[in-house]
Amino acid sequence: MKCPFCGYMDTKVVDSRATEEGSSIRRRRECIRCGRRFTTYERLDEIPLMVVKKDGRREVFSREKIITGVLKASQKRPISYEVIENLARDIERDLRNRMDREVSSKIIGEMVMERLRQIDEVTYVRFASVYRQFKDIGRFMEELEKLRQETD
Repeated sequence: MKCPFCGYMDTKVVDSRATEEGSSIRRRRECIRCGRRFTTYERLDEIPLMVVKKDGRREVFSREKIITGVLKASQKRPISYEVIENLARDIERDLRNRMDREVSSKIIGEMVMERLRQIDEVTYVRFASVYRQFKDIGRFMEELEKLRQETD
């Protein structure tokens, strides 16, 4: 590892530990020449997960898009940012564990709704109304009735 201070190519690892989420390793290094310390992060280089949109377009999976959508649906609701981050992280982990390199946006939306239903019903209904694009109040009421029956 090249020292960012003096450019010397030899450093030693002083400390090594996993990050909180366990997806990378944090290493404290010391330059053999100048003695200065710095931190590096080592993570697995993953093959990108592609999302197939309704119109057939493909784009790289973004956990941030899930977080943004759930944040919008959960405005003024008692859901912490940490819960939303965990939801997005769990969905990403589940998708990557499938070993498929492409996943339909419909599957992702259904996974989000399934988890939101367990976290907060109001947020679930808000998210579902945008995701499922309810065309009229009747379709919206059907979804509410289905939710009410499941909770009874």
